[in-house]
Formats: sequence, C-alpha cells, structure tokens
Amino acid sequence: MKNEKITIGIAGILIGIIAVGLVFFGNPANMGFCIACFIRDTAGGLGLHRAAPVQYIRPEIIGLVLGAFLMAVGRKEFSVKGGSSPVTRFVLGFFVMIGCLMFLGCPFRMILRMAGGDLNAYIGLVGFAAGILVGIFFLNNGYTLKRTYKQSTSEGLMFPVIQVVLLVLLVAAPAFIFFSEEGPGSKHAAVIISLAAGLIVGAAAQLTRLCMVGGIRDMILFKESKLLIGFVAIFAAALIGNLALGSFNLAMAGQPIAHTDGLWNFLGMLLVGYGCALLGGCPLRQLVLSGEGNVDSAVTVLGLAAGAAFCHNFGLASSAEGPTANGKIAVIIGIVVVTVIAAANTFRKEK
Repeated sequence: MKNEKITIGIAGILIGIIAVGLVFFGNPANMGFCIACFIRDTAGGLGLHRAAPVQYIRPEIIGLVLGAFLMAVGRKEFSVKGGSSPVTRFVLGFFVMIGCLMFLGCPFRMILRMAGGDLNAYIGLVGFAAGILVGIFFLNNGYTLKRTYKQSTSEGLMFPVIQVVLLVLLVAAPAFIFFSEEGPGSKHAAVIISLAAGLIVGAAAQLTRLCMVGGIRDMILFKESKLLIGFVAIFAAALIGNLALGSFNLAMAGQPIAHTDGLWNFLGMLLVGYGCALLGGCPLRQLVLSGEGNVDSAVTVLGLAAGAAFCHNFGLASSAEGPTANGKIAVIIGIVVVTVIAAANTFRKEK
C-alpha cells in the first residue's frame, strides 16, 4: 500500500508539471488540462457547435485515451465490457458537462485553477464535495446501474480508433474542420507536445486509477486517502510551477477564463460531483476507462460531448462575464434530473 501511494504521488507530480508545461507552451492559462473544456473544443472543431472561440480538436484528449489504451494492453488490463444502463450514463454525462461549463472547468481544471491562485475554484471544490456527499447518500442506500457484460473486442477498440481518426483530421485539417482564430480554442501547444502530454497522462492515470471523485468518495466512505494523494501532488506541483513561472495570482477577480459568481460556481460543481459519483468516476476517469475497453464509459464521454455542443448551441455555457440565465435554469434542471435518476436506481422494486 505504501509503494502504491508513492507511485500515485509521483504520477501526480508528473501530471502537475505537464499541466503547467502545456500552459508554458501555449495552452490557455490555468488550463494545461481540462477534460470538459477540451471535449468542448473538440466538439466545436468537428462543427457540433459554432462558438468560434472554442473550436479545436485537442490532441490531449486523443493522447489520454490512446495512452490509457496502450498501458491497459501492456498490463493485460484491456477488458471489453458494457451494457450497464448506457442511456442513463449518457444523460448523466450530458448534465455533468452542463455543470462543468457553468463553473468553466472539470475537476482536473478546478485543481489547476486552485494552484494558479483562483479563489473561485475553492468555492467550486466545496460544491464538488457537496455533490459527492449527496451521491454517497444514494450509494449507501443501494444505488446501482446494474452489472456490465462482456462485449466483443471490436466494440472496445472502436473508441481508441475514433481517436486516431480525430488525430488524422487535426493534422490533415480538411475544410470541414474548424479552428478558432481567437479565444481559448486558438491557444494551444504544438500538436506533438499536446499529444505526448496526453499519452503520458493517460498512461499514468491508467496505472494509478487516478480519479478526483473516487478520491473524495473513498476518503469519506473508507478513510482511504490513496487516490486523493495524486490530486494533492498535482496541486503541489502545479502550484510550485506557477510560482516559478510567475503565473500565480491569488485573487477572485481577473482570473483567466473564470467568473466570480460564487453561488453558480458552487452549484455547477455540485452537479458535477453529484453526477460523477453516480457514474463512478470523474471525466478524466471516464476517458481512461474508455481506453481500457469500457463501452459504458465511452457512451458517457459521448454524453459529455453532446452536453458541450448543447451548451454552446443554446447559450448555457458561462463566460468571464458570468453565468447565463439559460445556464442557471439548465443546472437546476440537471440537479433535478440527476436526483430522479439516483432515486429511480436506488429505491426501485425488483420484479
């Protein structure tokens, strides 16, 4: 167990350094890695939404899945399974993304924003933990999305192959692929750097089972700190990196790609924590599981992508100016829908 914690800690330090390095090489500030933002950018790059500032097929996402896939194959842990309430998982992924884009970041970016001095992210952390606590209530009372079933190998290979296709589209840049000329989507490290970073992080996350939701859940339920160590290490490494590069700014206002509405930062991340607790993992973990052959996680990622497209097509996503009225309504609807899903899969009577 001690060696496992050391491994997780080293992986966290490595990932934190990589995240700061990606910003140094061109990624948006406090966004060396953001699963939600990068899935949103990729959806825009494919034309699923037409918000011009956030359109770019992010190599980090491609690398994450392929890195996890290669590590899983190498460790003989590639196991194709699925069939555990896939449509429910799609819907949960959809609303998790709505929460992320209310807050403007996934749990991974929340940690990086904290390490950059963004005090709004600490409010998000409280909301995130509160959402996980609500999810734990249902888990303790028997919540389940039922078992998975073995699937064909070709089914498990589909999602990694899609990543290869996305990489080809990014490099070939045909006319039907969109590239931002301004805004966050226009800020990115070189493709080879981003891809390499994604491969390393994906492999490390597969090896260590890193998951922010799992870390908080395990700490509350079992007093097990193993997974949290990884994120503490990410925070510490990113904090030191930001201080060294002069990019640390302790403040609420004026933070990059963030807003200062505390209530909606809290509620957005509450929805994220709540939904992810019911899914059994944060967006990072869902990508890694997709690379391992988990078809249900791949469906969840598709739900995240659909949620991102919906947010930008219908004005739900926040901006530096703050949340939108439509976004606030969507978050409340999301909390209600996730609660209905939680109750239906906890208190239903078996026939």
